[in-house]
Amino acid sequence: MPPRKKPVSDGSVSLNKHISDTGFCSRREADDYILQGRVTINDELAVPGNRVYEGDVVELDGEPLVKKVKPFYIAFNKPKGVTSTTDEKDKTNIIAYINHPKRIFPIGRLDKDSEGLIFLTNDGNIVNKILRAGNNHEKEYIVATEQPITPEFIQSMSAGVRIPDGKTKPCKVKQEAKNMFRITLTQGLNRQIRKMAGALDYRVVKLKRVRIMNVHLGNLPVGHWRYLTDEEVKGLLELTAQSNATEVASRQRAPRPKSADKKPGGSQAAETKAAPKKKATPTKAAAPAREEKPKAKKGTYKDYRRKK
Repeated sequence: MPPRKKPVSDGSVSLNKHISDTGFCSRREADDYILQGRVTINDELAVPGNRVYEGDVVELDGEPLVKKVKPFYIAFNKPKGVTSTTDEKDKTNIIAYINHPKRIFPIGRLDKDSEGLIFLTNDGNIVNKILRAGNNHEKEYIVATEQPITPEFIQSMSAGVRIPDGKTKPCKVKQEAKNMFRITLTQGLNRQIRKMAGALDYRVVKLKRVRIMNVHLGNLPVGHWRYLTDEEVKGLLELTAQSNATEVASRQRAPRPKSADKKPGGSQAAETKAAPKKKATPTKAAAPAREEKPKAKKGTYKDYRRKK
């Protein structure tokens, strides 16, 4: 039996692993790129078996390889007085308060006078998917008011209230105590709940967000944060899988009026046509077998980076 290779303990990694860790391709495909002479280390042509050390510059097709950053998601119980902004000029900004070692940013806002659940992440792809009103993602709040809650107030809030931003969408509202109610919104208008209550001559004295989609605040102490669990992240990604990440999702499209004189055959009644059949061509004799070359992935690494 051949002797086992001793593990390398100098902090280096194999070149094919370094390439695959970027998310661009598998180790086997990375080996193909190395054999094709498309990979360099510190401007020197790489060969199979090379290792990559800290500080080395690895390029594929002349483009520096960028290691894929694993996304993470934070649930933070924001205290009253902390501002949901990344602006360093604001001394009460949420980033300075959390002081996370990695670069993060909040998903959405929770006004300075409110407290409760807010997400922070390094994943820019998910932000708009959660924020766009057209995606109808639920956010749940517990609200205390100066005035006692009445059935009329619950009914009016549930049906939608006329505020300066327009009439709010219907929502779920339930009385929790004499001066407290629970509300679930699918909108994210600025200071929406306070404006809704104010339009009905109610004054909000405390507002706390307790849930965003599938993630609950639970017993997380005020001013503390935690990473979302694998189960929570899975649920979050599933709920946003079909979400529109563009501004289109936040627009409510009005139904198009049907035109009485619309003729069939237009864009409203497009027919699918079968592709014309190709004539059969005589088969040729099989060519002699050639030496198999390493398979190449279509496109270059530059194309891959541009798509990302």
